[in-house]
Amino acid sequence: MTHSEPYLSFAATILALLLSSAFTMAIRPLMLRHVVAKPNARSSHRTPTPQGAGIAVIAATLIVAGAVTALAGTSAMKIPAIVFAATLFIAAIGLADDVHSIPVLPRLLLQAASVAAIVFSAPENLRIVDAAPLWIERGLVLLAGLWFVNLVNFMDGLDLMTAAEAVPISAAIALLGWLGEVPASTTIVAAALCGALLGFTPFNRPVAKIFLGDVGSLPIGLLLGWCLAQLAWHQQLAACVLLPLYYLTDATLTLARRMIRHEPFWAAHRSHYYQRATDNGFTVWQVVSHVFALNVVLAALAIASTRLQSPVAVILLLAAGALAVVLTLYRFSRPK
Repeated sequence: MTHSEPYLSFAATILALLLSSAFTMAIRPLMLRHVVAKPNARSSHRTPTPQGAGIAVIAATLIVAGAVTALAGTSAMKIPAIVFAATLFIAAIGLADDVHSIPVLPRLLLQAASVAAIVFSAPENLRIVDAAPLWIERGLVLLAGLWFVNLVNFMDGLDLMTAAEAVPISAAIALLGWLGEVPASTTIVAAALCGALLGFTPFNRPVAKIFLGDVGSLPIGLLLGWCLAQLAWHQQLAACVLLPLYYLTDATLTLARRMIRHEPFWAAHRSHYYQRATDNGFTVWQVVSHVFALNVVLAALAIASTRLQSPVAVILLLAAGALAVVLTLYRFSRPK
């Protein structure tokens, strides 16, 4: 890290916050006329609500990240062009799905193409396990990335839920960038995404005036996935696991449970733990507050894991994070 990079990250956060807020205000009337989310089996809202604020969040993130890195003028801060291209492509897929639903298989294939473009264009020296064949490792990273993009989409079913998850993750990655654990380009993207989401939160707090939509949740998942992959590629696997551990656990357990019960797991539903919590007497504010607090704890554990050299200490931090997640899921699954 250079001496100026923390200031650039802070500037990216503030600029993205302001730009995202302005863009959201500007596009809401248009979304209200053309892209409205009607309540269904998955929904937590009861009245039709405009969606598509992800356009503002992603636009602010990419514009600010691109501008800050360009003004910095150093090759170390250059964001790969494929990251911008893949993010715009998957956002277009999400927008198309928001306007007119796309069948599951074509949607997955298009999402996989976006993830693959980033994964397979990464330098070959970026490895998680050197002993594994490169094509096997990259194939597994592709599958993990595709699942992460979709689970961020699955978990975007409650007001402020995505902000409660993605703000602590992106803020932690930006801080880890200051500590030299991820490249400067990743740091700037994480800082800009954090700011853009903060700019969106006043419009999404209960009762939400507008939703992200797939045009937001899919590219947010892609950008977060790229940032987390950078952690793993720079040998901070524990932090890579700890930061999204709540989302990974809730979505994966829910998917497994639905598959075991032979339920159509691809169909809209309300069986995620955070959704069951609202059915069990928790208010939306209580659910998102719990999730946000949990993610702050996970972020602290993730940062600590990068500072400690002892494998035993890292294992204990992973166990502490897993226990915190399990306790939260248990609490959500019981009547309040």
